[in-house]
Amino acid sequence: MNSAILGPVVALAAWTMIIWIWMYATRIPAMNRAGIDGSKIVGSSAGALRDALAAKGEEKASWVADNYNHLHEAPTVFYAVCLTLAMVGQGDNLNATIAWVYVGLRVAHSLVQILSNRVLIRFGLFALSSLALMMLVAHAVMAVLLH
Repeated sequence: MNSAILGPVVALAAWTMIIWIWMYATRIPAMNRAGIDGSKIVGSSAGALRDALAAKGEEKASWVADNYNHLHEAPTVFYAVCLTLAMVGQGDNLNATIAWVYVGLRVAHSLVQILSNRVLIRFGLFALSSLALMMLVAHAVMAVLLH
């Protein structure tokens, strides 16, 4: 299967791994600065770690982790719909372009969340990326269910 839509799929997966690295490169030093001993955390929730970091002025370290989690939410639909479009021969041209737009918006969302966490800007980027995703889903519905 050779389809242009696979490029954005791989790009977003790679971006997710970059955020994974960024998360640990940020969180572990923040925990050290905050005096949090990870070996003593047993069964703690992410919220407890976030609260402990925030109490020591290290809340920004949680922004990267939050974004990493976000890259496992709506993008899961993106992956499924893009692979579906590729399998039914609809992964080129317009759909590939929409997929690249989605990836660009998700990368922009990541950068805003990690660097400034401005909620209104994040929301706008999320809403735009959701519209792109809805277009891809609609095209998949037309290709698979209505053809």
